[in-house]
Amino acid sequence: MSSIRYLTAGETHGPQLTAIIEGLPSNLAIDFEALNFQLERRQKGHGRGRRMQIEKDTANIVGGVRHGYTTGAPVAIVVENKDWASWDQIMNVEPIEGNDEEKRRVHRPRPGHADLNGGLKYNLKDLRNVLERSSARETAVRVAVGAIARQFLEAFGVKIAGQVIRIGEIEAPANELSVDELNERTEASSVRVVDAETEAKMEAYIDQIKKEGDSVGGVVECIVEGLPIGLGSYVQYDRKLDGRIAQAVMSINAFKGVEIGIGFEAGVLRGSRVHDEIMYEDGCGFYRASNRLGGFEGGMTNGMPVVVRGVMKPIPTLYKPLRSVDIDTKEPFTAQVERSDACAVPAASVVMEHVVAWEIAKAFLEKFGGDSMDEIRINYENYIAQLEKY
Repeated sequence: MSSIRYLTAGETHGPQLTAIIEGLPSNLAIDFEALNFQLERRQKGHGRGRRMQIEKDTANIVGGVRHGYTTGAPVAIVVENKDWASWDQIMNVEPIEGNDEEKRRVHRPRPGHADLNGGLKYNLKDLRNVLERSSARETAVRVAVGAIARQFLEAFGVKIAGQVIRIGEIEAPANELSVDELNERTEASSVRVVDAETEAKMEAYIDQIKKEGDSVGGVVECIVEGLPIGLGSYVQYDRKLDGRIAQAVMSINAFKGVEIGIGFEAGVLRGSRVHDEIMYEDGCGFYRASNRLGGFEGGMTNGMPVVVRGVMKPIPTLYKPLRSVDIDTKEPFTAQVERSDACAVPAASVVMEHVVAWEIAKAFLEKFGGDSMDEIRINYENYIAQLEKY
């Protein structure tokens, strides 16, 4: 069973973020402009902080691709941190002389972050060692990885879009736009919504939250069209694709909830208003009359669009600081401010698109695996023919 995996390394103020992808087939055409476009999308959004004015993220592929095509070897991706120029001594891998202030040692943990838990777990007395790695900056290279997976899926007609559903108290009206329409409309929006009136309300709301020294979270949605029936499996818990997607979404910094399809609403409605009736039509095959279950049944795709929502909590670094305790003196204090965003929900929508893309690409390769794109395509087309004959 073919599969793919990746690892990332790097710190938020280090020289670079690095990812190595193993298991990509050969002969996958890489669109470098499209890859960097996805990184650019992650940096946008009303409410972002000053860091995004410093960084101009670009993914540099330094292994596994030759003349625009994957070779089958591991693909290595580097995203440089422009902010490194201000941190080259503080974050140097070599020992440096100086006191705690000069080394920018952190001994005051911030509520809502990994600072204290990480310091206790790894016995680190400088919490900068924790916050540098636990920072959401790492999602830049995860988007780069997901963008490669996205290009793989697009080669088989799979399309992905994301949108913001809610920011704080402001909810966007429901829509039934196609993935192509969603991508076009949300890309033109500062908060990744399709409705201009909602966009204006959300911008004003974010501005007010920032003025008050606070932060705000929200809900984002990812939709995937063009998937065949049968990705994932019901035979073991860890092969259920909806479960794997849920784990991936929950791994995004500040995400605290996931739902597939109507999600938690299914706990309120009667069964007759939850389950999707099965239909059949010559030339079309089996399909569902509705899509309340978000494209999944039994841990497998059912041919309907996959619909995933994630809940992002407010960024915990506030200009209205919360109470905490100094790890040295054990005395209370109000938490220090590291540069932050008032709202990162639009950017989080982009990140979610790419972690979902990765999990789907992984399941796709498990189903149709091969060492080259040509081999995978043969396996895929044979399976589609099998479905049509069923």
